Order: sequence, then structure tokens, then C-alpha cells
Amino acid sequence: MNFSRKIVLSKKDKIVNKTRKGIIMINEIEDLLGDEAQELLEYEPKISKENLHLPGPDFVDRVFADSDRNARVQKNLQDIFDHGRLGGTGYMNLLPVDQAIEHSASSAFAPNPKYFDPENIVKLAIEGGCNGVASTLGVLGSVAEKYAHKIPFILKINHNELLSIPQKYDQKLFASVDQAFNMGASAIGATIYFGSPESNRQIQEISKAFEYAHELGMGTILWCYLRNSEFDDGDTDYHKAADMTGQANHIGATIEADIVKQKQAENNGGFTALNFGYTDDKVYSDLTSDHPVDLTRYQVANSYMGRIGLINSGGASSGEGDLADVVRTSLINKLAGGMGMITGRKAFQRPMEDGIDILHKIQDVYLSDEIEVA
Repeated sequence: MNFSRKIVLSKKDKIVNKTRKGIIMINEIEDLLGDEAQELLEYEPKISKENLHLPGPDFVDRVFADSDRNARVQKNLQDIFDHGRLGGTGYMNLLPVDQAIEHSASSAFAPNPKYFDPENIVKLAIEGGCNGVASTLGVLGSVAEKYAHKIPFILKINHNELLSIPQKYDQKLFASVDQAFNMGASAIGATIYFGSPESNRQIQEISKAFEYAHELGMGTILWCYLRNSEFDDGDTDYHKAADMTGQANHIGATIEADIVKQKQAENNGGFTALNFGYTDDKVYSDLTSDHPVDLTRYQVANSYMGRIGLINSGGASSGEGDLADVVRTSLINKLAGGMGMITGRKAFQRPMEDGIDILHKIQDVYLSDEIEVA
């Protein structure tokens, strides 16, 4: 069958990706998500998409060209946008494998020991059609000469080390911006644990690192995670609250992250429930609702209305439900005006062919002409 042209079918069976080798059909999404599929696809968010700077092939020209990002930064960002199966769409799907430090190598790679070898991590990103691969200095440095020119590298410069007792949740620098530059990385990545006792130091460290990375011509991606035991009141975990994760995104944009990585919002009202910080009643009445697309759109709105792209994380692997999970998260991200997905464990903690299929299904959602921003 020739997929180079659109094939007219009934609405339910219409092919939504017609050119990029793989296909996903509306009925396949409905099979995976059930009745929620139409609830998501037909929803109209409270914040209009007319207010957003949406992803597209011209995103760098349309958004970053007017910023203080120099020509080298814009070129490296464009290289990421142009790579892989999503190349030229303005969307991205990144493979992150820093879990071996964040959680331990055994917890990350025991389900599939072949990924103890860094080369297989990069091979998965390439064969999975990703826009780039994000990992540690050791992983990327061990294969840089062979692969840095074949797929954009994103060097994650800080990590949470969990080998000490008592354990502390503190992101510390493991690599330098100069090391990222010398290995030919297109961008650096970093995490800030907003709300943690160490967050003020992390903000200052990463702000300086991002400034220097931009001077050298590399893009910047920030993992904008919340981390404080007080954010979980026992009934609801507000680490995924739209209002609080939105504020983390906003701070990330303020220190000039070019892209923010955030866990997709699952609830709201963290500021009011925990009775701290500052907010406004209109956030909960006029700008958001309990609908998943509204919650994620509020994350996009806090990312300078989409000027700073929002990529949502895929989360831990849960086994057979992973495919439905990533399709749902990708669908919500795209409908909300997000820029894509960064998915690791759901892809590399299974046989490579199955991991490739997971990555392709994510990409197929963004390649679909029938799934438009809500």
C-alpha cells in the first residue's frame, strides 16, 4: 500500500499518519483509551489555542529568532527539531537514560541488561527515530566519536546520587558545560528540584550553566520537577498539580531554558490545599478545570504561552499498560499545545524491538494530521 497520499476512509478508520512509514488509526487510539479517547479529542480548553505559540516547522524562526539566543543556539535547536521521524514537524521525542544515576544502574537496567552497554542506548534512540538522546557524561562520552554526528546529543549535567545514607534528594553537578561542548552536544540538560531545601542553590547553578551553554551555542533543557514531602498531604500528591508544576515551568523559562520537561499534571489546587505560596481564584475557575487537557494547557501557558516548549515525561514502566499510557500522555500533550515527549524506561526496559514500537507510537500521535491542537 502506498502511504504517500491520503486515503479516504470513514472517520473512525481514517489513517492519521500517511507518510512516515508507521501508521496509527483513530480506532486504534479508541481501542487503547476506550471512551476517554473522544472525551479528549473533542474537548475545548479554557485557554484558547489562539493565545499560544504552537509547535511547527518554523518554530525556531518564529519564536527564537527574536530572542537573545545566538545563531549557533538556533542552529543546534533546529538540528534537534529536524532529526528523526518527527523531523520538520516542530515536535520532538527524546530518549532520556539518566536513570542509572537517578535510581541506580541495577534498577534501570536489570529488566534489560543489554543497556548496561551505552552503545545500545544510542542505537535505541537512532533506530527508534528519536530527535535526540539525553544521558550522562559517561554514556555519551563513551561513544561520542562514533555517534555524536549521527544523532543530537543532550548531556545531562546534574544528577541525584542515592548511594549515601541517609539518602538526600539533591541534584549535584556531575559534568560541565565545557565537557558537553567538547563532545559535540547539541544541548545540555539539567534538573532542578523546585521546593527542595537545595533548590535555591540549584537555581543559581543551572542559571549560570544555561547562560554559558548559550554562549557556546548549545540549547538548554530543564527537568522542572517538584520535590518536597510537604507536597503530599496523604490524600493527594501535589507534585503533579497543574498550578505548582506550572510555576516550576515558569521559573524554568525565567532562567532561559529553551525547553522544559515536566510530569504531566494529574490534579490541581496545590497552592490552596497546602495553604502556601500565592495564586488566584481565576486559575481554578477561568483558566483550568479538572479535564486533563486543561491541566496540561496550564503547564504550557506557564511556559511563556508555548514560547518555551513543554515536553512531558513518560514515567516508569508498568508493563502491559505502557503502550496505552504513552499514547494517552502524547495525545494530551499534543492537544494541549505541548512540544512532545521524553520517554525512557517505557522504551529501554523491554526488548529493543518493543522499545522501538513504543517510541514509534508516540511519534505517530504527533505525525497525525487528524489530531490537532484543541
